[in-house]
Amino acid sequence: MKNQLHHDHNQDNTGKDTTLTNRQGHPITNNQNIRTVGNRGPSTLENYDFIEKISHFDRERIPERVVHARGAGAHGYFETYGTAGEEPVSTYTRAKLFQEKGKKTPVFVRFSSVIHGGHSPETLRDPRGFAVKFYTEDGNWDLVGNNLKIFFIRDAMKFPDMVHAFKPDPITNIQDNERFFDFCSNSPETFHMVTFLFSPWGIPANYRMMQGSGVNTYKWVNNEGQAVLVKYHWEPKQGIKNLTQKDAEAIQATNFNHATQDLYDAIENGDYPEWELLVQIMSDDAHSELDFDPLDDTKLWPEEKFPWLPVGKMVLNKNPENYFNEVEQVAFGTGVLVDGLDFSDDKMLQGRTFSYSDTQRYRVGANYLQLPINAPKKRVATNQSGGQMQYKVDIAPGQNPHINYEPSVLGGLQEARQDGKEHTPYVAGNLVRQSIDRQSNTKQAGDTYRQFEVWEKDELIANLVSGLANCDKRIQDQMLYLAEQADAEYGKRLRDGLKNASKDGSSQKPLGNRAGEKAPQEAINKGHEADPY
Repeated sequence: MKNQLHHDHNQDNTGKDTTLTNRQGHPITNNQNIRTVGNRGPSTLENYDFIEKISHFDRERIPERVVHARGAGAHGYFETYGTAGEEPVSTYTRAKLFQEKGKKTPVFVRFSSVIHGGHSPETLRDPRGFAVKFYTEDGNWDLVGNNLKIFFIRDAMKFPDMVHAFKPDPITNIQDNERFFDFCSNSPETFHMVTFLFSPWGIPANYRMMQGSGVNTYKWVNNEGQAVLVKYHWEPKQGIKNLTQKDAEAIQATNFNHATQDLYDAIENGDYPEWELLVQIMSDDAHSELDFDPLDDTKLWPEEKFPWLPVGKMVLNKNPENYFNEVEQVAFGTGVLVDGLDFSDDKMLQGRTFSYSDTQRYRVGANYLQLPINAPKKRVATNQSGGQMQYKVDIAPGQNPHINYEPSVLGGLQEARQDGKEHTPYVAGNLVRQSIDRQSNTKQAGDTYRQFEVWEKDELIANLVSGLANCDKRIQDQMLYLAEQADAEYGKRLRDGLKNASKDGSSQKPLGNRAGEKAPQEAINKGHEADPY
């Protein structure tokens, strides 16, 4: 593993200096961890190496999104139950949209694939994005996540490297399984996500029949300023359905827009898709009784200890009027929270909070929040002005237009009143660049493997063997070690599969890249229903 101190200079076997630096020429001594207060505390704004790395990464592609380029979207509403399980929701949060039973909040949802480009087939093996913009009375709230509840990595410092490894080779412009598994095998925390991704859960049958999750750990804050940790889960009322590799190839042979078409047609036909929003709640502390850190986004919180509590439902009932104006230009950010919702010290959440909004300012423009799809459905009054494509000034009725600063006694804007007590968590510790203590990188991957049905296990092993067959033996050995650590049967089946592939000369197959034989609708109908985890 790479968490060791480097010498001032590294050399490869030809004597060339291979030391990693930033663009100022400074040697990078720790490329795995952002700087935090203690190894699980909040990050600091002076994370220079991280800020330089992530802000450059945010600007690598124009105008297509760096990730989540291929997407579909729809309008709808969220209706709250007013409770979290059997408790009034006000016990946990003062966020207004959750308080009153039956209260409806307009939403816009964008579904997407993560790694592949804007015109890629929707049958490719890839996590799916699940981003919801709530237009609340307190302004916008963005709940940005994916369909798989967990993520590949737990520290935002590694995000650009992860995406680079998963994207096409910079020389050939072809995605390469060896690059993917090279990164994953050297980042053991990815193994749980790899287990999900190479099972049928890696190819949802469509957007309507897949789960969603906020992935990161957030906080809810009540009127007393007391906070709890919270995770969000969307459960489709249409049921859950995934595809085998063969099913996906059959669909792709004739239709590479099948998920977008399925969503659009369902809404046009009045078959409005619905999801129930459930939350898991945990006290805001380190939870030493667990064998993992609750802020680690590569982990699931066990449902038997932290039950899923229903808090509302979402209905999508209107298609976009213009794809570019709405689906392409919609902009989400994990830092877009309203009163009663707050950040945890989840390292990925802390990094994403800077990166997402920074990317939108670059991709769409400094005034991206003035676009109708992104603007809140309430008054906006700021002292910000200028920037590319500004078309109005955010001024309040009665505001003195000469006063674009605060404080002032000359008719300028004034600070809002704080309704509830502010949440003021205590923070103390040394600033460090360290991994969290309780990593448990393979245990939950084994738990997940054992919960799979027989056909899901078969599909997982077949897909992993296909992807690993032509990889460097060192990469194969590291992946085998992780599989054996997760579950003895898992490791043995993967090892046997690779041995057989070596004997019969099977070649590596790019994921989701071969034509199939079945008709697309027949394959969709054959997609396998699954129970939520």
